[in-house]
Amino acid sequence: MAAVAALRAFTPVTDQLGPNQLPYSMPVHPNLVHFTIGLFVIAITFDIAGALFPLEKRLFRFLALPVTRAGFHDVGWYNLLACAGVSFLTVAAGFYEMLLAVPIAGGRSDFGLGSMATMLWHGVGGVLLLLLIVAMTVWRGLQRFRWRRDLGRQVQWSYLLAGVGLFVLIGVHGTLGAQLAGEFGVHITAAQLLAGGVDLREALP
Repeated sequence: MAAVAALRAFTPVTDQLGPNQLPYSMPVHPNLVHFTIGLFVIAITFDIAGALFPLEKRLFRFLALPVTRAGFHDVGWYNLLACAGVSFLTVAAGFYEMLLAVPIAGGRSDFGLGSMATMLWHGVGGVLLLLLIVAMTVWRGLQRFRWRRDLGRQVQWSYLLAGVGLFVLIGVHGTLGAQLAGEFGVHITAAQLLAGGVDLREALP
């Protein structure tokens, strides 16, 4: 393939790799990241809906929607549980693909960081977020099965506030990942080719 041949010409580390500097065609980590984020957002959003259920109840009745407070909290719990499990795969795939990454040299991100600093912070942040998500899952489980199992509102307000705060951290962390791809061309063949001065009209089919 012309694109792979051109990429190998200026990036020797890809000699044993395929497109996007990986042993497979497309990066796995970004897909798992979005899956993780989606599960977490759904988990916290449905728990918020369950916590505010007394205020929403009349609207649901008006719309003839057969929903229950316990149903909202069930969705919140099972999505968070799935999020915690998927997060291990997300971080593992991220570190594997980071080891194979060859970022474009030079340049600065919008945060004022170079490629290696961005990669380092993204890696450390990924582990931190994994630990926080697992801690949130344990906290949520204690509320569901121990502390608030006989109460209608299954989650504490402090838990929901922590979940919203984690949204912000996930957003910052995700921005670092986007900068690695968009600004430093990590596992992006077209960006690597452009940085090497290759004409994409000739290199890509």
